[in-house]
Amino acid sequence: MSVSGIGGRASGIQDIMALRQQIMERSQLLQQVKSPEATQAPQGSSGPAGSFTDSLKGALDSVSAAQQKSSAITEAYEKGEVVDVAKVMLARQEAGVAFEATLQVRNKLLTAYQDIMRMGV
Repeated sequence: MSVSGIGGRASGIQDIMALRQQIMERSQLLQQVKSPEATQAPQGSSGPAGSFTDSLKGALDSVSAAQQKSSAITEAYEKGEVVDVAKVMLARQEAGVAFEATLQVRNKLLTAYQDIMRMGV
């Protein structure tokens, strides 16, 4: 019984890591669409912990930037400035998807943390 429990937790961690990888790939694709010249920049890391922290901070920064862009474009449209409505809707959808993905990652990380805290030593 305990063996299947351990396997279940390992599977949960693998699911979290797979979800994290998908979010990072999508974030990179969105950044490439926004600025094609930025795709050539090398990414540095200071080890496993540093790279996870940097990745998480980068993901949160990109979500924040998407939300700010969406807010700015929406505000410009509401003021009557010449803004394509398709751009407004695309920016709002992008911000919504980014936020939803971040929320799902947070939920998975919280669940994994709670599972770890329940483990016997």
